[in-house]
Amino acid sequence: MKTLELKKFTSTLVLLVLFLGLNLSAQDKQTECNVKYNQFKPDVVNKNYELAYENWLWVFDNCPDLTINIYKYGMEIAEYRYKNAQTDADKQAAKDLIGKIYTQRLQYYPNENPAKMYSEWAMFKYKFGCPEPKYFELLEKAYQIDPTDMGVVAIPLYYQGIINRNKDTNVQYIFDMYDNLNDVINSKVDDYSKKLDEIKTVQETGAELSSKQQNNMKAYTVNLEGMSQVADLITQMSEEYATCDRLIPLYQSEYEGHKDDIVWLNRSVSRLEEKNCNDSDFYDKIVEQLTNLDPSAKAYASYANLQLKKKNEAKAIEYFKKAVDLETDSYRKADILYLIAGKMYQKGRLAEARTYAYKALESRPNLGKAYLLIANMYATSANSCGGGDPFGARMVFQAALDKAYKAKAVDPSISAQANRAIGSYGSKAPSKEDVFNKGVAPGSSWKINCWIGETVRVP
Repeated sequence: MKTLELKKFTSTLVLLVLFLGLNLSAQDKQTECNVKYNQFKPDVVNKNYELAYENWLWVFDNCPDLTINIYKYGMEIAEYRYKNAQTDADKQAAKDLIGKIYTQRLQYYPNENPAKMYSEWAMFKYKFGCPEPKYFELLEKAYQIDPTDMGVVAIPLYYQGIINRNKDTNVQYIFDMYDNLNDVINSKVDDYSKKLDEIKTVQETGAELSSKQQNNMKAYTVNLEGMSQVADLITQMSEEYATCDRLIPLYQSEYEGHKDDIVWLNRSVSRLEEKNCNDSDFYDKIVEQLTNLDPSAKAYASYANLQLKKKNEAKAIEYFKKAVDLETDSYRKADILYLIAGKMYQKGRLAEARTYAYKALESRPNLGKAYLLIANMYATSANSCGGGDPFGARMVFQAALDKAYKAKAVDPSISAQANRAIGSYGSKAPSKEDVFNKGVAPGSSWKINCWIGETVRVP
């Protein structure tokens, strides 16, 4: 009996010793993880990447879940090693390390900006010439998780993959994804614009911006310019497929299955309007259906457009005003007012169009496309408002040029369009020689009559 008890005691003691040994071993390892992490961290902060590498690599291999900073700092180290690699073998090793960092980060920190990580990983593969299916797979994951976290360049790259896979079999999906990505772009533009507005409001009070605010201001401006280019690019990519001859039969075939789908109706109406396909009876049909199902600000604006088409101008204005009154979001209200301005312009009611453009700017002061619309109206009126004088016509282009510069100043997201307008109007505005020959003083005031009724400065 005593022998049995002694055996039990001995077994228990062995287990206890093993447990304590394992526990101490785990504690020792955790301590070493922390020590090595704190050794390499200041080296990375000070950009001493060569000095940081060995300790970082040990932590990366042995303590993968210590902190997400392992992967943030590790990416800096790996990218440095790639840029400074002396041989093809070293470059390949650095590329492999970057891929391993993405893989391991997503494994141990799957909920820390996964869409952004997949997007960046895809761009890394694209940059280094991986086959399209390899990086498209990652872009697809990023899109499915959260498309608003996709990088600026990743969006058109993803859209090209969508086109390649569906152009011969499912053109509708290309249109659907175009709408989806446009929603993503608009969401990102609104987000950046609102953040930029907040900083500009502080700046306008005369207060000095902090370094963080200055850096954010630059970042938001660059991102807005980038999103503008992306929006233009995916529109160009869809042009081949988005023609009235394709759109109307396609939507007609889809209508019965989607006539109670408000999202589908909204997108169909928007696309037909965007491509000037609203002369068909089918356009009338889906606008009526949308208005009946969803008497929203957007639906009322489309219904007003339908009334303009039918030459019911009084009713059109009534519904445009209903749309404006119904909208509570200042940005969306501005979009409707801008839409009204565009319709007035199409009808040749230029003074009213400008009034609505300025109302849109009251709701959203950074709506650069409203200034561009005014600029375009001025430019098309150069001959009629120039007073029969070539110099007077050039001064109308100067007024248009001023508005184009204003558009670019308030809204970085339309820099590409604004630059095209600036180039066009600038070439037609008065030159130094024109000003000299006219005998007017540079910087003096010049009154433009006609419906414009605006005073501008002689350049």
